[in-house]
Amino acid sequence: MSSAASPRPARPPRPARAKRGAGAIRRIAAIDVGSNSVRQIVADVTPEGGITVVDEMKAAPRLGADLEHTGVLGTQAMERAAAAIGRMATLARQLGAHRIDAVATSAVRDAGNAAEFVARVRQEAGLQIRIIDGADEARLSYLSALAHFDLGAGRTVVMDIGGGSLELAMAADGVPDNLVSLPFGALRLTERFLSGGATRKSLARLRKEVRDGLRDVLPRRDWRGAQLIGSGGTFTNLASIHLARRGMLTARNVHATTVPRVDVEHILGMLAVASADERRGIVGLNPERADIIVAGLAVSAEVMARLEAREVQVSRYGIREGLLLEAARVVPTVADPGAARERSVREFAERCHFEVPHAEHVQRLALRLFDALGPRLGCEPAEREALADAALLHDVGYHISYDRHHKHAYHLIVHAELLGITPAEQVVIANVARYHRGSPPRKKQGNFGVLDAPLRKQINRLAALLRVADGFDRGHVGAVRDVKVRWMQRAIRITPVATKGANVLRLELWGAHRKSQLLAKLAGVPVEIVGPGGEVYSSEDAGADEAE
Repeated sequence: MSSAASPRPARPPRPARAKRGAGAIRRIAAIDVGSNSVRQIVADVTPEGGITVVDEMKAAPRLGADLEHTGVLGTQAMERAAAAIGRMATLARQLGAHRIDAVATSAVRDAGNAAEFVARVRQEAGLQIRIIDGADEARLSYLSALAHFDLGAGRTVVMDIGGGSLELAMAADGVPDNLVSLPFGALRLTERFLSGGATRKSLARLRKEVRDGLRDVLPRRDWRGAQLIGSGGTFTNLASIHLARRGMLTARNVHATTVPRVDVEHILGMLAVASADERRGIVGLNPERADIIVAGLAVSAEVMARLEAREVQVSRYGIREGLLLEAARVVPTVADPGAARERSVREFAERCHFEVPHAEHVQRLALRLFDALGPRLGCEPAEREALADAALLHDVGYHISYDRHHKHAYHLIVHAELLGITPAEQVVIANVARYHRGSPPRKKQGNFGVLDAPLRKQINRLAALLRVADGFDRGHVGAVRDVKVRWMQRAIRITPVATKGANVLRLELWGAHRKSQLLAKLAGVPVEIVGPGGEVYSSEDAGADEAE
């Protein structure tokens, strides 16, 4: 039974810049016809490779069901798939797509009656489906990863597990070196090995088949330790389960989730011993994938073992996005590490009309405090980037209203499309921004209490630093140029350095003093804010936190 998202009537029928030619934004639809599912994305694509999703549609006709045994596509499966593609084409045309690209992958290219299916789609949807080979699949998956991850340095392996095949794209310093396709799709392997259930013996046979197949195409000595990126439904479901197990149900999407190899094996083991009905009740797992998820995870586990990879990064983007970029004739730029993240955060802040001088000033002060106090508070070096992003975005809630703007900031950030940031980091950034004012984090609060202990501790540490930094620019005039910090045995002393011409720091001293209690609690000693005349404001004398 196929399912599809309904059109979003609020969307404009045409892109904002509908003119053709150089520099134009193009609205393009891409349809990926796979062995398990058919997916469409309609998006506006910029000449620089920016993708703004207009609408998406999905159906699960299981086009490749029984193909392994019969060698042909089933009549009913073809009918379901053709009908779904017809709906998708109608939606794309109604939304004003300049172009609709549809490609078929493993199931159709392996079927003896592929021509019959292509003719059905032409009649139903008015589209000429292009059947692509495995190497082309791998290339499109890599093209998509290149647009959404920093792949400019080192070795990378992108693996895409579909219903019928596994595609591997191996690249060095942003240049593809080898493209491989193997018949190790989740649906195909389930039918071959697990049709009677995922017993220990059947799963071992499946894994050995994959292990032997990888040996000749994935040289361990060349690709050991390469950055590993996984795309396809197997990985998005893996990420959802992994995040749910960490209490990360607030994460908007799973893109860039990092799943350690040990967790892949644990989740695989948990799902393998569960029945299909039990799997459908597992939080984070799409019930429609419950019967084939074990095979998909087994393939991913074997690729990780072959590469001796410690973790896999999950991409929610795949062939469709590669098609969009190809249709728009865009070649993604190989970015320096962190460039995509920085650009994405800045563009989001600009869309929220953030106050640039204040945000950048608070960011500088927060990072100054991090460098001085972070290590002794237990901060990891990687947390510095999360604090920088939270500081830049802490007031984006003004985009909605001043009242409760810290809570508005949380909701805006947690739902933003931010590249180069894992869901865990995004939830941390959103919570740190949420707690830059008002009450400190409390476990009874739903956005905070559901998270696991390490994330809660990280949010507390970073929020404590951001609160004081924001307090030092209470008037939004940049009166405090820098801060001098001393962590003594009996107290932390923070002395603001005034900007030239700013002789009075009364408001800034009051703001930092008022927000110093959380930092003092975490440090275990009072925080003393020292004024230009030597006056001392201790956290022990601070009043209640600013009102919600």
